[in-house]
Amino acid sequence: MSTASVPLPNWITYGLIPIINLVIAFLISGLVVWFIGESPLDALNLLLDGALGSGEGIGFTLYYATSFIFTGLSVAVAIHAGLFNIGSEGQAYVGGLGCALAALALDRYVPWYVTMPFAVIGSAIFGALWALIPAWLQAKRGSHVVITTIMFNFIASAMMNFILVHVLIVPGKMAPETRTFLEGGQLPKLDWLMGIFGSTIGAAPLNVSFLIALVMCFLVWVLVWRTKLGYEMRTLGLSPTAAVYAGIPYARTVIIAMLISGGLAGMMALNPVMGASARLQVEFVLGAGFVGIAVSLMGRNHPVGIILAAILFGILYQGGDALSFDMPNITRDMIVVIQGLVILFAGALEYMFRPAMVRIYQKFART
Repeated sequence: MSTASVPLPNWITYGLIPIINLVIAFLISGLVVWFIGESPLDALNLLLDGALGSGEGIGFTLYYATSFIFTGLSVAVAIHAGLFNIGSEGQAYVGGLGCALAALALDRYVPWYVTMPFAVIGSAIFGALWALIPAWLQAKRGSHVVITTIMFNFIASAMMNFILVHVLIVPGKMAPETRTFLEGGQLPKLDWLMGIFGSTIGAAPLNVSFLIALVMCFLVWVLVWRTKLGYEMRTLGLSPTAAVYAGIPYARTVIIAMLISGGLAGMMALNPVMGASARLQVEFVLGAGFVGIAVSLMGRNHPVGIILAAILFGILYQGGDALSFDMPNITRDMIVVIQGLVILFAGALEYMFRPAMVRIYQKFART
């Protein structure tokens, strides 16, 4: 029997193998740091201290993680339906438009907790609509969703640039961005969360969208593993032929899965648009859609795993900033190399060590 088809306990598949992949990635990263003349242990200490050594550092780490949770969930929902949505970047960008329009329309008249539901709905609808055409092309015309979603990322970027420069820009200003939202259009910071632990988040933009992201994790778990639609999506993802034979409507399931995926990606905009900058700016997504792919793969497309993987990448982002500041030889490009190694081993090569683990497990299982 091929090692790929040998079942392993969940603690190995979802626990031990990802940890091994992560350790290998950091060991190779340590070699890279050593080659440029720096101490790998000092670099690791600075990275962890910058990300987790203070309330402000933790705040920034969770801020980054919030965006990655949304995009990771977006990718995971599509994968469960057998689809590879690479368009979360563009869907999040367009979702920012729905979020900003809600804030611009309501911030003068109502408090933030009234604006927030409309912003959530607006960002989700705009993100879902941006996923609709690729979904329809996949379901009805057989166009590959990977290609169409990639192309829609570029279309989203061009369209949003045009809207910000020619439609939503503040008259008389050069910066392509909307006006700053009033208090009724801003998500409050989670100062009280760190206050529970006797610390403060300082300048970190950690905000209420972090709690929304956690709620979405629970709802995605319910959707995928506790509903009829989720069962249909998982069946389609495992075997489209068997799903159709069982009476599951292929086109409807594909389109609904992609709409949910796009909606989750669009909600990522809540974090930077209403939470951090309180305005819609050019390229605010900053690659979070693509990081979401690695987060989903590393988290095994499960909400709990996605939360943990998103926090890991939040640590790499925040700790990387501190590391490049304290160790000038380690530039931002070096941090990208480390992130790339984590993605390589935890994502693209996630099952590289599985054959060895199968042999070891079978050997001990016989004794």
